[in-house]
Amino acid sequence: MLSAFCERWQPETTTFHLPFGEMTITLDDVASILHIPITRSMISFSQPLRVDDANALLVELLGTTDVEASRESEQCRSPSVRLLWLRDHFSAITDVSSTNDIEFATRAFLLHLVGCTLFVDKSATSVAVVYTELFRDLSMVGSYAWGVACLAYLYRQLTTANRFEVRRLGGYLTLLQISDVCWEPYVDHRAEHPFLDIAWYFGCIKCGLVVEPYHPERVLRQFGYIQTIPPRPFTPPRPDRSILLDQYWERWTDHVLTDQSRGRRCQYSGSGESVAEYMAWYDRISHRIVQPPQMRSGFTTDERSSLPSHAASTSDTLNSRALTLLRHVISGGREHSLNFFWGALNEAHSILARSDETSASHSTPSPAPASHSTPSPATRPFFSPPTFVYPLPASVDPPPLIVPPPLVTVAPPAPVADPSAPAPDSTQSTTIYVRSKKKKET
Repeated sequence: MLSAFCERWQPETTTFHLPFGEMTITLDDVASILHIPITRSMISFSQPLRVDDANALLVELLGTTDVEASRESEQCRSPSVRLLWLRDHFSAITDVSSTNDIEFATRAFLLHLVGCTLFVDKSATSVAVVYTELFRDLSMVGSYAWGVACLAYLYRQLTTANRFEVRRLGGYLTLLQISDVCWEPYVDHRAEHPFLDIAWYFGCIKCGLVVEPYHPERVLRQFGYIQTIPPRPFTPPRPDRSILLDQYWERWTDHVLTDQSRGRRCQYSGSGESVAEYMAWYDRISHRIVQPPQMRSGFTTDERSSLPSHAASTSDTLNSRALTLLRHVISGGREHSLNFFWGALNEAHSILARSDETSASHSTPSPAPASHSTPSPATRPFFSPPTFVYPLPASVDPPPLIVPPPLVTVAPPAPVADPSAPAPDSTQSTTIYVRSKKKKET
């Protein structure tokens, strides 16, 4: 189920693209399911936390020693601490402990709590130390919009899990548990969980330096309204400019969807209605069906039968058929089936070969040499896994054999005689001269 959600997640719109349209996790879902605030101050950090700064924060706010903080950072290889380390290190604190120890243990408990629920990383065994800064003043813990931060963090985790190389998903996965599609699941519980207008907020949400767009206009059916064609999604600001987002969020009442933007309510509660042109627009900008790997190319047997026949006489028709086969393979995506690619390419090459034969029938081909026999391109595969075979047409002469020139040996220079050495006798000199002369004559 989680893998299916990740496959259909679109980071640009922060929505799931399903066969019937878009859906997402809204602020109303977070407030109704988790019962945490979504109307208070956003969680902000000025800059990423380094390991040295994380160690200093552990010493100041959790009362650890420098050695313990450094050892834990080395164990995690990041500015994080293990959840097991928090439990072991503060489990001995009791009601009779000192006031400072109780405050340290309270911050450790809150850090452990958000690491197990709201801000679960992909390892599910550690939590970032930067969240300890939020518990510096324990009286201010309830002043943060924890639900907004939780949703922004989950959006980013879904975006990360959408990558091919990622195998795990973080975030509060309780928000992704689903058994059926229900457009308005909280209608019968509004007395206990009233709808808050801030769920209509249109803009960016954040968790520290994580900034994600929030688009309620793309999921109007989840609010009981008829879905219309939404505007283009906007690009969130850079994290270093997220401080401006805090000011934007403080005036959230000026940035909610107007009654005109919301449109008309559905005739029946939970009917999930949409305008007539919505699905046609949705088919143009998205994929309603996620195909299995064997059908990743999008080529079907019905489309194969609708193509021109092999017996077509014009080369343009045959070329069109071959390019149609390749078009589906090229547009199939990064995980298209390799076997289908080979099959389609072989068939395309066979069709192109027939096209060449059709074109060559109007001219007199040059006879092939008797010593060269190559199978017909129409019968020999162009690609044959795992060996690449390139056919040589029978009408083309094989390339001539290029014989490399003989090696040229250069004799080393004669040694220079030492003037201080004694002169050789006449007999030895005569013998050397005679041998050299015979060798030259031979």
